[in-house]
Parts: sequence; C-alpha cells; structure tokens
Amino acid sequence: MITEFNTSFSINGLQIAYADLSEVAYSLVKEGEPFEREIGDFLLDWISESPVIVQRTSGSTGTPKEIVLSKEGMVKSARITGDFLGLGEGTKAVLCLPVNSIAGKMMLVRALILGWELTMVAPERTPLWALQDTIDFVAMVPMQLEASLKEMDRVSMVLVGGAPVSAHLQQALMGLDTIVYESYGMSETASHIALRKLNPLPEASKSGSLPPFQVLPGIHVDQDETGCLVIDAPFLSETSIRTNDMVSRPEENSFYWLGRADNIVNSGGVKLMPELLESKLQPFIKQRFFLTGLPDKVLGQKLVLVVEGEPEGDLIAEIKRISGLEKYEVPKAVHYLSAFEETKSGKISRAEITQKLI
Repeated sequence: MITEFNTSFSINGLQIAYADLSEVAYSLVKEGEPFEREIGDFLLDWISESPVIVQRTSGSTGTPKEIVLSKEGMVKSARITGDFLGLGEGTKAVLCLPVNSIAGKMMLVRALILGWELTMVAPERTPLWALQDTIDFVAMVPMQLEASLKEMDRVSMVLVGGAPVSAHLQQALMGLDTIVYESYGMSETASHIALRKLNPLPEASKSGSLPPFQVLPGIHVDQDETGCLVIDAPFLSETSIRTNDMVSRPEENSFYWLGRADNIVNSGGVKLMPELLESKLQPFIKQRFFLTGLPDKVLGQKLVLVVEGEPEGDLIAEIKRISGLEKYEVPKAVHYLSAFEETKSGKISRAEITQKLI
C-alpha cells in the first residue's frame, strides 16, 4: 500500500483526505461517467495492498501486452517531473487523458503526491472548452492541443506527448505565451523519461530546428549496437529498458528521436527512416499520412505514401518539387484510405494498415 499523500490534493474543487479516497473512488465507479469510472478503478488499485500497478501497453509499436510497474517507482517519477517543471503544492491541473493509459494514470499520481488541485474532464478532442478558470498545467496528446489553441491564453504550461508533434502544430505554438514541453516515454517508463521545450524555443534553436530531448534527473540513456535507445532508470527497473527507437545523441544526457527501427524501409539497399521523411513532408500535406514500405520485385521494398482522405491533385509531382528531398526519398506510389485504423490510444495503426496494403 502507498501511504505517501499530500493533504493539499483536491478533485474538482473538493479537498480529499487519504482516508476518504476509497469512498470517493467507489462513488466514481458506481455513479460516474465512463471516464470517471476509470479514475475510480485506478484510485482503488492505487490504495490497495499491492505494491504494483498492472498496465497494458498501447499497441502502437506491436502487440499490446501487460507490464508491471512499482508504485514506488511511479511516485519517484511523479516527484522528478514536479521538481523539473516546478509544479508543487496548489498547482491547478487538468486531467483530460484516459486513465487506462499510463499518461492519464501518472497525472493522477502527480496530483496525489504533489498536492495538486485537479480538475477532471472527459478525454475528448476539445477538453478545455467549458473551463473558465486559469490552468497551471495540463497534459495532452497533439490532437487535443491543436484543437485547444484558442484556450491556451488561460494555460500556463502544457505537456504534449503520445505521438509526434507535427510541423504545423509546432509553428502554431510560436505565437503562444504558454510554455509547451514535448515528452518522450512509454508505458514501461511510467510516462516520460525526457522532455524538450517547444515554446518558447531556446535561443540556440530560433533558426527553426528543435532542441534535443533532455533526460530527466536520475535517468541515464545510451545506445545499443543498432543505434536504438537504451534507458537506465533504477527506480523503475532493475534492468536496462531496451527500445526500438533510433536516436542520435549530441550530448550524454540528450538525444534526438529519429524513428522506429521496425519501420525502416530498405529500398534497393538504401535504408529510409519514414518518420524523418514524414517531418519533411508535413508542411506540404494537409491530411493525415504516413510512409511505409511495400514489397517490390526490383527494390525489395518500395517507399509508399498512405494518405487519409480523398485525392487532392498529383501528390507525387508536388513532392518531387520539394527542396532538399533526395530522389530516393520520393514515394513510388500513393494509397488513399477513407479512414485510418487507430489503436485505443488514438495512434495510427501503421503495421495493420501496411499489412492490408500488401
């Protein structure tokens, strides 16, 4: 059982004592909306005798699986984030992420441990529209942030993660006073292990290039022989956490995310990183899209563009005119789909869609 608790903790304006958490949780489970029932279920798990939480991964990079996280490690992670971002007692925070995700769970843990004044709302596309008060801190996925830009004048700080931030959204953030951090992490690391500031950009990044992710205190990162990130976080795992994320490391405690090793397209002996190429194409394609590899008799794999929606002009011809794009980086074909399949966490199911195109 976790007994660490900050007495300043409140939900929707109601200050709650540790002894009352079970009653509040049961009330949410019995009488709440679906998202509130998830919150109630997690609170009951959190105050149970078990020293661990069982979390199901999102499935965005493979088959979903159950992992076990120690409550002690989650508490440590919450404190590290609070210290790094300066979010202490009395922080007015909004929980608008589903609590079946690790990101939603960790927002609750931070509130409980750090003593936040937490407002919980449905995890919808525009979660802040009905809130009138100023907000110190909110965590969102990119889709929510983009849909909530007009509400940002009431928000001091945003943590965005769960999917890459598009070039279009990055540009939209430049006109805001809100501080925006992008996170890197996964279920296995109890949310993020590294952050980078998107707004305002550091002076060294004013040219337009984003800064690298900065690893949080108490965590060390390295690369394996394939160039993938290896994470050492002793408070979370006794062994190193090996990822399939290709990175470059300008300094010891920082890195740039390049893409997933399992997404690499080997086209005629040239290894192409779809995520890197997608960042080059984002300013020129309005619809959601991704790049992937399909079997080819000559090349082994050919690079193709998959777009959500109806065709709009000759995309291949337009891409060929993009400055700085090499000939082998131009997709060989475009596939249009009416709607992308998504994981439960709202990410594009690249592997499933690609398999259906073969």
